[in-house]
Amino acid sequence: MIEKHIVLEDIAPVMLYGAGNAHLQMIKSLYPKLRIVARDNVIRVLGNEEQMCAFEDNIETMRRHVLKFNSLNAEDILNIVKGHKGVEDIPEGVLVYNVNGRPVKAKSEKQQDFINAFNSYDMVFAVGPAGTGKTYLAIALAVKALKEKQIKKIILSRPAVEAGEKLGFLPGDMKEKIDPYLQPLYDSLEDMIPAVKLQEMTEKKIIQIAPLAFMRGRTLSDAAIILDEAQNTTPAQLRMFLTRMGWNSKMIITGDMTQIDLPPKQKSGLKDALEVLQGIEGIGIVELDQKDIVRHKLVTRIVKAYQKHDKLKEETDANMSDK
Repeated sequence: MIEKHIVLEDIAPVMLYGAGNAHLQMIKSLYPKLRIVARDNVIRVLGNEEQMCAFEDNIETMRRHVLKFNSLNAEDILNIVKGHKGVEDIPEGVLVYNVNGRPVKAKSEKQQDFINAFNSYDMVFAVGPAGTGKTYLAIALAVKALKEKQIKKIILSRPAVEAGEKLGFLPGDMKEKIDPYLQPLYDSLEDMIPAVKLQEMTEKKIIQIAPLAFMRGRTLSDAAIILDEAQNTTPAQLRMFLTRMGWNSKMIITGDMTQIDLPPKQKSGLKDALEVLQGIEGIGIVELDQKDIVRHKLVTRIVKAYQKHDKLKEETDANMSDK
């Protein structure tokens, strides 16, 4: 009789053990001659060496299955133990699987252009209206790179610019005041990484979420770095952010030029950067439009209506200035 301890790395143990330890109980029933005790991310097993080896191999296959597909069901466990199924390759075009096991992939031609640009360039600007999946795809690309160990950490940032509402009067410390600006980033992460694992990765600073002002003075290496809502940066702020890039890093800058919340006379840092950096080697620029909107169909209609309104206003203003 021998005893071994198996440590589950990279996954939330609950995904292997199942709700109410249902998966774990099933695994125990499939190995009646082994004594199996699980606590946190450590599985303690007692039994003969031959059975132990088979158990270790199958637990490792289950772990890799969870890591790839963010899911594990009773049928998967049974197939793995019976030797009928190993870890399948992720289908072409799928970046990651969300916490419900659904594939995350491009839903339009320009979204695919965005993915291709990330694979080809170290710095990518993705510009387009609300609902085109800029933030969600950017985070999916970063999570994929982290899972594949191409990078060691993910750094997400947004400028803390008030969109008409004043949050300074709200009670709480700095984090509680800033979190409302960063919530969309948390939302996307929570859709792709199980809550327990996300909390662990945040505590270990593998995933870092911070306002843009907190980036000053840092050099960001071995990381996927995402700046969201970049239209609300000043030229000086965006210049500072872009120069934080270190070795073996990928940087994504997203923004919507129709939703600038800066003071009227303040030029957007995103607009400035797109003018200055146009044609620079190693930088990709992808422009999405209303055809790439993946939210409710009304969002597409709303974007079109506002674009039409803005165009008429520009023409009216131009005619007035000519008189």
